[in-house]
Amino acid sequence: MTDHTIRPFASDAAVRRVGEGLLARTLPKAEWTHEAHLAACAWLLLERPDFLPEHDLPGTIRAYNLACGGVNDDTQGYHETLTQLYIRGVRQFLVRREPASLVDTVNALLASEIAPRDWPLRHYSRDCLFSVAARRGWVEPDLAPLCHGAVTGKGA
Repeated sequence: MTDHTIRPFASDAAVRRVGEGLLARTLPKAEWTHEAHLAACAWLLLERPDFLPEHDLPGTIRAYNLACGGVNDDTQGYHETLTQLYIRGVRQFLVRREPASLVDTVNALLASEIAPRDWPLRHYSRDCLFSVAARRGWVEPDLAPLCHGAVTGKGA
């Protein structure tokens, strides 16, 4: 497992600020970090039952990218396979996690096995994951299947 530096969140409010900023398209682009992606996904799953990430997050991220001056094309911006993969991973993590505060849950997620940036490469080859097909739509893993019991709350 790759070591990764965790930039934890300080409070529940800090996590909510990221999620709400994503939805409102007001989160500064510099704050849309890998940790922010994971935190926003966890917040949406835990506190926004009206929001179905598998369906609603793609459009939300695309709109956010455009609002920040970015683009969504075949080489940059929104990536469907990565988004759906992380939604699955965060869901699995949350199912297995003991109830805790929002910030404690998010910080545990950031210390989990799915938090390293290279986690998707345990399931996908680079060629497959960074293909146009994977950016545009869901592509099944070509290296290792996703196991429903594989994501734990244990640190990296």
